Amino acid sequence: MRITVFGAAGNVGSRVVTEALTRGHEVTAVVRDPARFGELHPSVTHRAGDAGVPEHVAELSAGQDLVVNATRPAPGREADHAAVSLALLDGLARAGGDVRLMIVGGAGSLTVPGRAGVLAIDDPAFVPTAWRHIALASNGQYDAVRTADTDVDWTYLSPSALLEPGVRTGTYRLGADELIVDAEGVSAISMEDLAVALIDEAERPKHHRTRFTAGY
Repeated sequence: MRITVFGAAGNVGSRVVTEALTRGHEVTAVVRDPARFGELHPSVTHRAGDAGVPEHVAELSAGQDLVVNATRPAPGREADHAAVSLALLDGLARAGGDVRLMIVGGAGSLTVPGRAGVLAIDDPAFVPTAWRHIALASNGQYDAVRTADTDVDWTYLSPSALLEPGVRTGTYRLGADELIVDAEGVSAISMEDLAVALIDEAERPKHHRTRFTAGY
């Protein structure tokens, strides 16, 4: 599979790149600043481009099977989150073909188990006040994607509430619109296992034009 990853030098993006390479896929790693090429895996194709510019997206998705967006807005630019996702949809539509889009989003729009439709963003046990600004941006991102008028085959992956660097166990549980929590009520997954879930979905697609979540 030929995969383009935007945000390839970031925490999640770099792990998606590693997971894809481990499985033998051909990866094009995209960063906005060529000065970051040194941070990218040596076995990938290094490209500079901006996921928020449809022309860049169209160029970098040509001939690919999958585009992954693992970008995050810079502090103070959270409002760009939704616009970047719409630019990705626009760029893929311009490119034509059957390139699939997978977006690594946020957990704030997931519902809390047993709370009658309460969103995670409104429960400080899952989204502390310090995270609320990026959670709001991610909720806007999800709303923009799910309501977009597009023929692009997209999938939105919401991680668990706690997403941190950790260990690749290769095991996780899947859900749809509700937070996955363990027996102690903790919602968590490592970045490594989120990458596993994403590439598993890429290889065996089950979620078309919808959202899913992964957690322990």
